[in-house]
Amino acid sequence: MPRVRLVSQGVAFMGEAGSPTSSACFASCHVTASGRWLVALRVAPRKTDTRPERILITWSDDEGSSWAPPAAPFSAPVHNDRQGTFRLANLGDLGNGVVGASLLWVDDSNPALPFFNETTEGLLLCRPFLAISRDDGASWEGPRYLDPAPFSMPTPITGPVLVNRAGEWLLQFETQKPYDDAAPWIQSAVMMRSTDGGRTWPACTRVAHDPSGRLFHWDMRARVLPDGRILATFWMFDRESAAYRNIHIAESRDGGHTWSPPWDSGLPGQPAAITQLNGGELALVHVDRESLPCIKMRLSSDGGRSWPEESEFVIARAEITQQGAKGSMQDAWTEMQSFSLGLPQTSPLPDGDLLVTWYQGQTTDHTAIHWARLRRHQARG
Repeated sequence: MPRVRLVSQGVAFMGEAGSPTSSACFASCHVTASGRWLVALRVAPRKTDTRPERILITWSDDEGSSWAPPAAPFSAPVHNDRQGTFRLANLGDLGNGVVGASLLWVDDSNPALPFFNETTEGLLLCRPFLAISRDDGASWEGPRYLDPAPFSMPTPITGPVLVNRAGEWLLQFETQKPYDDAAPWIQSAVMMRSTDGGRTWPACTRVAHDPSGRLFHWDMRARVLPDGRILATFWMFDRESAAYRNIHIAESRDGGHTWSPPWDSGLPGQPAAITQLNGGELALVHVDRESLPCIKMRLSSDGGRSWPEESEFVIARAEITQQGAKGSMQDAWTEMQSFSLGLPQTSPLPDGDLLVTWYQGQTTDHTAIHWARLRRHQARG
C-alpha cells in the first residue's frame, strides 16, 4: 500500500488562453492560522513576457472547493529611478497571524531587454520587497524594500521570509550576474538575518557556494521545522557538463547562522521546501523531468539523508517531454522558458496533511495553478 494518498485536488486559477492571464505560473501557497488556503501567482500573456505581468492573490476558505476572485494588490514601485515589475511572490508566516509576501522586483526600465542575457549570462537587476497582511491576505501593507547590501548584483529571492526559533527574520536569495557583466558567473545561495523585523539585515551566510563556478545551487527552498532545524533544498546545475544534478540538501541547527555542506538526496529535478508530516517523517515534493515530467513526493525517516523509492507518490504527470540534451547554460535557460509543468510549493495543514501547488498546462503559454491535498497513511496496531 502507498504510504501517501491523495485526499482532494483541483485548480485554484486558470486564465483564458491568449488573454493577459493566459500564463499562470510561479505559485506559492500558505495555510494561515485561521485555516485559509492562500495562493499567490504570476500571470502574463506568455510565460516569457515581462510586460504586462502581475501578481495575483486568491484564497479558499472551504479547503479548495471554491476560490475567491483573484486580486492584484501589489504595484511595483520605481526603485533607484528605474521602473520595475513584480515577477513572483512567496508567502510565509511572520508570526502573530501576520502573513508575509516576499516579492521579486525586476528592472523593467527597458522592456525590450529579455530577463536573461544569453551573451553574458547576466540577469536584469532583481531586488527583494516585502508586503504584509494582518487579515489573511484580504489587504496588504507595503511593499517595502529589503536592502540586501552589501550585495549589489541581482539578488532574486528564492522563498518567503522565514522566522527562526529566536525570532530572527531570514531572507533567502541567490546571487546572479549583472546584466552586461562579462566576468565568470560564481553563484551563491545566501541567507540574511534581521533582528528588527526586516528593517536592517546586518548578518549573512552563504548557505551553498561552489568557488570554482562549476556547480550552481539554484532555487534554494528553505523551511524551519518544528524542532527548530532548517533544511534547504537546491536545484543543481553543472555548467561543465551542461546537465542537471540530483537535488542537494543543507541543514542548519542554529537558526540559519551556520550550515552543513549540501548532500546529495539521490532525487532528480527541481524541489519544493521540505515539510515535516504528522508523525515526524519528512516530505520532499519535486519535479522529475528525466522522462515525461512528473510532480512527485518521497518521504524520509532519517532527517532527509535518504528518500526510499518505495515511499514515492506521483502527484501529477505531463504528456510531453520538456527536458533534453543541452550544450550550454544558454540552452538550459531556453529550455526553462518552455516548461509547462513545474515549480511545486508546499504548505503544511493543521491536521498534518500537506497542501501542494504547481503550474501545469498543455502548452507553455496557457497554464493553470493546480493544487492537491496529500495525507500520510497512519499505521494501525
